[in-house]
This record gives sequence, C-alpha cells and structure tokens, in this order.
Amino acid sequence: MTAAQPARPGRLAVGLVGAGRAGSAITAALCRAGHRLVAVTSSSRSWPLLPPAPRLPADEVAAGCELLLLTVPDDALADLIRGLAVTGALREGQLVVHTSGRHGLGVLKPASDLGAAPLALHPVMTFTGAEADLPRLAGASIGVTTPERLRAAGELLALEMGGEPVWVPDAERPLWHAALAHGANHLVTLVGQAMDLLTTAGVEHPDRVLGPLLAATLDNTLRANSAALTGPVSRGDAATVAEHLRVLSAASPASTYDCYLALARATLARAEDAGRLRGPDAAALARVLGQAP
Repeated sequence: MTAAQPARPGRLAVGLVGAGRAGSAITAALCRAGHRLVAVTSSSRSWPLLPPAPRLPADEVAAGCELLLLTVPDDALADLIRGLAVTGALREGQLVVHTSGRHGLGVLKPASDLGAAPLALHPVMTFTGAEADLPRLAGASIGVTTPERLRAAGELLALEMGGEPVWVPDAERPLWHAALAHGANHLVTLVGQAMDLLTTAGVEHPDRVLGPLLAATLDNTLRANSAALTGPVSRGDAATVAEHLRVLSAASPASTYDCYLALARATLARAEDAGRLRGPDAAALARVLGQAP
C-alpha cells in the first residue's frame, strides 16, 4: 500500500504511542477486530484492556508497525509527530492515526510529507480504563477526518473499533470538539453543582433525586432541542429566578452562582428564539438577570 493508492486496512500490525485509557480501549477494540498489537511505548501504563506487547521507545514503536496509533494529549501531539518524522520512524504507506478531537490533518503534515497516510479518528466517548469501555465504544460516534482518498479506510477503522463513523470536515474539527466538550465536560460541572446544592439542603441521596429528572431531560432535549425547555425561565417566572439568585448568592460558592446566572441568561435567549417567551415576561426576566450582582 502506498500513499497514492490507499488500500483497505486489512489485518495490520498496530503500534501504540500514549497508552492511556482511550488508547487501551481503542487498541483492544482493534485487536478484537483482528489487528495485532506489536509494540507500546515504554512509558505507558498497563491498563487491564491493553493486550500484552513489547514496550519500546516511541520511535521504535513507530518504525515497527503498519498502523501507528497516537493517543497522547492534544498539546503533546504536534511535537511527537515532528520528533518521529525527524528520527525517520515514519514511512510511506504507513497509516498514522491520532485520536485528538481538536486536531485535524494539519498536525499530521510531517507524516504526510514522508508519504504516510494521515487519519484523525476521534471517539465520542469517555473512557475509564476498565472492561466497561468496550461496550461503551460499541455504537459510539467516531469523528473521521482524512484526505478524501483515505475516507473509506478511516470509516472502516472506525467501524472496526465498534463505532459509528461521522465525517467531520478538517476545518471544522475545533468546532466539533468544542461542541462535545461543552456538552459532556460542562455537564459534569453542572450536575456536580446541583448535587452539592441538594446536599447543602439536607438531601441524603442527591443522585437518586436528580437521576430520573436528568435522564428524562436529556432524552427530551435530544429529541426536541429547545422545545424541551421547562422551568422558571421558560415560564417567565422572574420572581422565582430572583429568589434562586438570592439563595445561591448566600449559600453556594461564587462559581455556582455565576454558572446559574450565565445559564439562565443563555436559557432566556434560547426561550425567546424558540418563541417560548415574549413581551413583558421576557423583559422582567431580563431585568432580574441583568441587575444580578
């Protein structure tokens, strides 16, 4: 296989650089699909899912594989690829795959310049390093960004990971990643703040209180988007929102107060855009949210 004539990935010798939680899960999934792990970087942790393989320096891992999987943190990726290119570890026809959500093909240019086949495959899933990661990966979306000639190969690898390939244009990778981080990472903060407030209010099991409500809200939102809005902002209950701000100001960390205020303002705008709230009710809420300290 050459860079000019990409082939179906087939059954490949896989080298893994940066074997963290995501890397171990993805590699385990590829091995279940018939690929073979031949080497892992020596600094990598031994996760339960990771098949046994020799531990070598990154350049030796890269030199000895057909599919090089790079699962290092975003900020370390560019230097890693430049370093591997300088050492001569990368070669023509080799599949070089990174799993960063933020980066697209630009970061892989040193590999592409040597004739390697660049692929950016970003699994839309959070990993723990435990056995449950593989069922979670099955059916998860995987953002695929490749040169057009490699699109089929990238989508096939995503399927072999057990995921559902979703094509992401190279220029839109940062927006893709921002959307996912905003929806998933910030959800942890939001739900954690709600649990903390319930605990402060004397609730013994806040997870049991929030669980059914959040599950229903998530389901409704995924199906109906802004039409799923409920609560005092969407109803125009300005006095209720003002009372929320009062008690949060007195009884919660400033970060929780600020988060509530910012999200209430964003929810007001969303309710207005959706036609759920107009006129005096919207104006009253805007005054309450605009006058908040």
